[in-house]
Amino acid sequence: MRARSATALMGALTAIGVLFAASGCGSGTQSDGSTPSASDIRLYGTDGNMSNSFGDALKDSPAVLAGMKGTTPLTPLSDDFKKRVKAIDPSLTDFNYAGETYDAVVIAALAAEAGRSIEPTSIAKQIIGVTTGDNVCDTLTACLTAAKSGKDFKYRGISLRSSGFTGVGEPSAAMYGVLNFGTSNTIDDAKTEFVGAGDEKSEDKTAPPAPSSSPGKPTGGGPKPSLKYGLLLPKTGALAFQGAPMFAAAKLAIKEINEAGGVLGAPVQVEEGDDGTNPDVAKATAAQFIAHGVGVIIGAGASGVSKAVIPQIVQAGRVMISPSATSDELTKIDDKGFFFRTSPPDVLQAKAVADIIMRDGHTKVAIVARDDTYGSGLADGVRADLLSAGVKPNNILVKKYEAKDNYDKNDGPRLFNPIASDIKGFGATGILIVGFDESALAIKALVAEGVKA
Repeated sequence: MRARSATALMGALTAIGVLFAASGCGSGTQSDGSTPSASDIRLYGTDGNMSNSFGDALKDSPAVLAGMKGTTPLTPLSDDFKKRVKAIDPSLTDFNYAGETYDAVVIAALAAEAGRSIEPTSIAKQIIGVTTGDNVCDTLTACLTAAKSGKDFKYRGISLRSSGFTGVGEPSAAMYGVLNFGTSNTIDDAKTEFVGAGDEKSEDKTAPPAPSSSPGKPTGGGPKPSLKYGLLLPKTGALAFQGAPMFAAAKLAIKEINEAGGVLGAPVQVEEGDDGTNPDVAKATAAQFIAHGVGVIIGAGASGVSKAVIPQIVQAGRVMISPSATSDELTKIDDKGFFFRTSPPDVLQAKAVADIIMRDGHTKVAIVARDDTYGSGLADGVRADLLSAGVKPNNILVKKYEAKDNYDKNDGPRLFNPIASDIKGFGATGILIVGFDESALAIKALVAEGVKA
């Protein structure tokens, strides 16, 4: 079992420098102590709501997101990669977590080839090693060739660029996109900036075990056994709007692996499923995957859903790689070495979010967050980083709301109107919303209360 100590994690991280304005300065400060006007308020978001597909939920309020700023794990994507992903799904308007999903599929294939086995236990033991070797290969074909020939290599792909995994199976360093919504409730790509976070030196250089002497051989002269993937990603539920690019990127990786000769001489297979952004739905889908012989599960999408499924996949001895579960809590979970992620932990995103809020000069901040593994963890992390940056404790208001799989029209008034009223009385100039598609209800409540124009 891999050690998962908080001390080791923090020692592996290089903090993003948090720059902040002196007290009384900046765009949001009210020097006379009066309540700020709606035009003074700036909204902030995180990876759960910073996407074009989220903007679709506010079509009836055409410019309400204008100026909203936030972060998401994101590497600059080449036009070629976007073109290849869109060839799988031409309807895509976002590429959030597409790179992380592609890399998750590829890393598992490379681990199987490097270990000469499609058995999940063998794959799990090779995954970190294929990202932390000594010789860089930056294409799927080049890395598969190195793995097949038994050469040492380290995969550098779409999202995993600067360094490999830590000993707990997550990126040691990552890139974040700082995104801005324009007047049409869509991301203004011209304003996107990229910042790095983490510590490249914290990747785990421990050599993986020697590969199997020979790959599994068919019995009775049958076909070679195939590595089988299961896509445990959101088709329904609160994260359904972000599922499409992940499914498309996974299918692209499967296609390109097979075009490169497959794994251990056989085409890889894939089975699609839905995590429902719901632990019960995800568990049922995972059970089907396990029964159907899936060795590698890509997902789940949300942190809380991933947390719920991990004990099930550990008991079954299957590999699970999430491209988008970012909660810090997953760094310390007892996964017996079977859970990995290509998305960085939220300890890094929290610093990035706090940084942009402080750069904009806000010294009175409200945080609205889902009360679950993802929302609470990220909200608490941002609050801690704001305090470290010099914001007074009584100048930070944290309001958490009930986390649900689906929200109906009655949830807006019930959950978010009271929060909007509290924020108005508090007088925050910066408002961070940590949520999924229900973030639209929170924003509508802020508009109705006159907090946001």
